[in-house]
Amino acid sequence: MRSPLCLIAAGGTGGHMFPAQALAEVLLAQGWRVKLSTDERGARYAGGFPDAVTREVVTSATTARGGLMGKLGAPFKIASGVMAARRGFGADRPAVVVGFGGYPTIPAMAAAVSMGIPRMIHEQNGVMGRVNALFAPRANRVACGTWPTALPPRVTGIHTGNPVRRAVLDMAGAPYTPPSDEGALNLLVIGGSQGARVLSDVVPEAIAGLPDDIRARLKVSHQARAEDAARVTAAYVAAGITAEVQPFFDDVPRRLAECQLVVSRSGASSVADIAVIGRPAILIPYAAATGDHQTANARALAEAGAAIVLPESVLDAESLRRDIRAILTEGARAGQMAAAALSLGRPDAAERLAELVTELTR
Repeated sequence: MRSPLCLIAAGGTGGHMFPAQALAEVLLAQGWRVKLSTDERGARYAGGFPDAVTREVVTSATTARGGLMGKLGAPFKIASGVMAARRGFGADRPAVVVGFGGYPTIPAMAAAVSMGIPRMIHEQNGVMGRVNALFAPRANRVACGTWPTALPPRVTGIHTGNPVRRAVLDMAGAPYTPPSDEGALNLLVIGGSQGARVLSDVVPEAIAGLPDDIRARLKVSHQARAEDAARVTAAYVAAGITAEVQPFFDDVPRRLAECQLVVSRSGASSVADIAVIGRPAILIPYAAATGDHQTANARALAEAGAAIVLPESVLDAESLRRDIRAILTEGARAGQMAAAALSLGRPDAAERLAELVTELTR
């Protein structure tokens, strides 16, 4: 008898793919078969999925962008993707379909609805995304990574937390070394899986104006978009700052564990990683995020005293420099922030989510 199959559908960003990967790791360990359904963009973030996960690239689209022809053609692409998903389900019927959001999840979730297959969605952010909001009333379970989460009317959510990858769990609760007057000061700058231009614009300038005794000991890991990497590197060199600038770090958990401070967007996965490992943070929510969900994501860390939130509307080099300097020169405060972040971590979120998956098969 074949093991039950869980079909995981996830969109094309690390924010959707990383928690999907975490669930896949747990389910495989519990004896499930796991298949990943995503688009070409999401496949770029699937390299960390275990080899046992079968991958399929689906046809989907969104009517929210892509120009007139793209919007007109989107319904036909979606319909084609749904029919392909139905054929796939007919050949190997999933016991459960789990959607993590993003338009590439539409075919699998729509096929599950039409075929009566048990289904669940996981919303990572404090404000539900469009696709998850569409399917939430038709899902058997709605799991929430951020709490509270704004949900559609008559939809009840279950707070599981945001699953984090095995690489993050390996660093969970790693001892924190508060900044002091001696030794290296490690600063990690991350803008989500795709980088953030505003951080490339502001962070190097902010750091360049720090006092000499801090700058001399500072080691910066800065994740910048490929098109920004050269100018960011040049800015650090001109300021005499030791820095490593890359479009994507595949060892963020290690760098996070080693840092004294992280400057980051407040995407759901980034916030979850920061909390599980337990590090002080300066969070800069993405102003154009749908429903301002990154501000909602940052709220719990801010209220606990684990993070300083700097909205883009007030962000400049001077304000960021002020906050970086305050944390890197106040070891006791930095230690308290790290402890507060750790208190909010949910390292068992993937197990909680796997329990809900199992419940749907009973």
